Amino acid sequence: MKHSVYIVVATLITLIEQIYARSCVVDSFKVKEDFDIQRYGGTWYAISKKDPEGLFLQDNISAEYTVDEDGTMTASSKGRVKLFGFWLICADMAAQYSVPDSAVPAKMYMTYQGLASYLSSGGDNYWVIDTDYDNYAITYACRTLKEDGTCNDGYSIIFSRNPRGFSQAILRIVRQKQEELCMAGQFQSVLQSGAC
Repeated sequence: MKHSVYIVVATLITLIEQIYARSCVVDSFKVKEDFDIQRYGGTWYAISKKDPEGLFLQDNISAEYTVDEDGTMTASSKGRVKLFGFWLICADMAAQYSVPDSAVPAKMYMTYQGLASYLSSGGDNYWVIDTDYDNYAITYACRTLKEDGTCNDGYSIIFSRNPRGFSQAILRIVRQKQEELCMAGQFQSVLQSGAC
């Protein structure tokens, strides 16, 4: 009898783990419906972030998104980066965005380059998970996937139009989206002191 109970419990635990893992499958993440790239343009300030592996902007991060009439978007970003483990300097990045599937304009691909030799260049997915265009934007990228479709190396940035942050109502929305991205508790605040 005890053996049967253990089998039932083990089966239930396995099912719960599978359900949880499925909810964290990157392809199941919802992005902003009817994303309007024109409204997204303008200045955004990073309020919190979950970094990927490797060198990443530390603080005072802002991005100026420019959208051409044809919908092509570019960005000029800046922020402080830590070099050699102790030296904080302001750095500039540039990025270009393309939309691989016009049916899902919130799922973009970003090609970026550092404007100094010590900064990296490359490309990542750039998904706008949610935004109200006037107050907040939640972006997400997964650099590598695990075999089960969950993210192995991902990052997310929570942006605000105001460098001082959000109201409590918007914080509730942001926290819910962090849960949906399976990143709750992984974010760190981004200092906005005007250093860059």
